[in-house]
Amino acid sequence: MLIFKQFTFDSAHFLPKVPPEHKCREIHGHTYRLVVYLEGNPVPELEWVMDFSEIKKVIAPIIDSIDHKLLNNILGLENPTCEKITIWLWDQIKPQLPMLKKLELNETPTSGAVYDGS
Repeated sequence: MLIFKQFTFDSAHFLPKVPPEHKCREIHGHTYRLVVYLEGNPVPELEWVMDFSEIKKVIAPIIDSIDHKLLNNILGLENPTCEKITIWLWDQIKPQLPMLKKLELNETPTSGAVYDGS
C-alpha cells in the first residue's frame, strides 16, 4: 500500500545556467508543495502503514532547514532546478524513512517533478 503526507514551504532560488533573458535567471520565490509517498504493508495490530505524525517528525526538520531560505546558498547546488531540489530532498529523507517510494515536488500548482530514486 502507498500512503502519503503533504508539506509546503516557501523558498527562493535563481537559475544561473539559463539564458540571460530568461525570467528564472533572477531571484524569485515559490510556495513549494512536497508530497512524500511511503510503501509498505499495514502493521496488523495498528492497521496502518506508518503513523503520519512519525512521518512529520522526520520531514519537518528538513523543511525547516530550507523554508524561507535562498536555496542556491544552502543546498550546495549551482543551479537548483525543481529536479535537483527533489533529488536533494530524496537524499535527506531516504536514510531516515527507508519505506520512501517517491517524492513529488511542485514549484507551482501546475509544474513539478516526481522522483523515485532511480
